[in-house]
Amino acid sequence: MEHWVRQVGPESCYRFYWLIAAVFLALPVTGSDGLAQTYALTRDPVELVKKYVSLDQKGVRLESKSWETLKPYVHWKEEPTWGHVMVTGSYKVVEDIKQWEIVSMLEVVIPVEFQVLGAMYWETAGFLPEKQVELVKFRVKAVGGRWRIIEPLLPPHVGQQRMIHYVRQAMLQEIEPSRLASLAALWEELQKAK
Repeated sequence: MEHWVRQVGPESCYRFYWLIAAVFLALPVTGSDGLAQTYALTRDPVELVKKYVSLDQKGVRLESKSWETLKPYVHWKEEPTWGHVMVTGSYKVVEDIKQWEIVSMLEVVIPVEFQVLGAMYWETAGFLPEKQVELVKFRVKAVGGRWRIIEPLLPPHVGQQRMIHYVRQAMLQEIEPSRLASLAALWEELQKAK
């Protein structure tokens, strides 16, 4: 029975101390992913712009309750109520640093090209087709040790397919016949937009 009893000697204590040390040394490494998600200054600011524009394309700004999702990306305190949404076909974030405006080591302006199909207006449930290339310059600055978008504060730029699905969902929830007819017409216009 004696061979089942574990002996605690200096060797096992050293192993225990090494295990504790390894755990504490690994904590900063695993914690750095959290910092990376909040766009620490060690990361490329273009990643912040890409993420923000990607979320906007997916319609995150269509609902006021989703504002919390965007807080880590922007410096403004609240999202204004917009009367319209820009419907886009695609976008391109300029990654070539030579095309950026470098204001300082802690501030840059990164251009984004949107292929705009038109504007959708909430109150009238109408779509105004206006195909154009819109160049938006995102000013990114170090704020509190993190990259943040300082400006511009522009209306939502939502992808066409997301807007089609959003209007379709609104149609399914609408009970007033005249409003439902307006939404159905809007849905058809959005599908035709090229």
